[in-house]
Amino acid sequence: MLNLAVFKLMLGALLAFACFFNQGWSSKCAADNPTVKQTQVGFQKTPIFLVEVQNNCPMCPVIDIHVKCGNFLQDLVNPKLFKVLGHNDCVVNGGLPLAPLQKISFNYSHQKFLMSPSIWYFQCE
Repeated sequence: MLNLAVFKLMLGALLAFACFFNQGWSSKCAADNPTVKQTQVGFQKTPIFLVEVQNNCPMCPVIDIHVKCGNFLQDLVNPKLFKVLGHNDCVVNGGLPLAPLQKISFNYSHQKFLMSPSIWYFQCE
């Protein structure tokens, strides 16, 4: 009977610790927002840009990353990678998760569009 009580106490302590630890992951990721980086890689008459969208959280996937993208033209890139939903609203990877520290990239040839993350969700819980 004593072993059962000790087991229940240990199990309760382990679950409490796991919940606390999980919350720690989630709050830690809050400081590691996704980033959008653009680098000019082609210097022809129409410049070419490499765009890299990265999940900077080392522990949690990030989903449904939306990017402010101005008047980005859908025909410049595969919509599976970067889809224009409307003016100044594009979604990365079809809204599917980017694993911890994963980066997705694509090129486009046009004058530079200003881009920055606007909405995303960490999938820690």
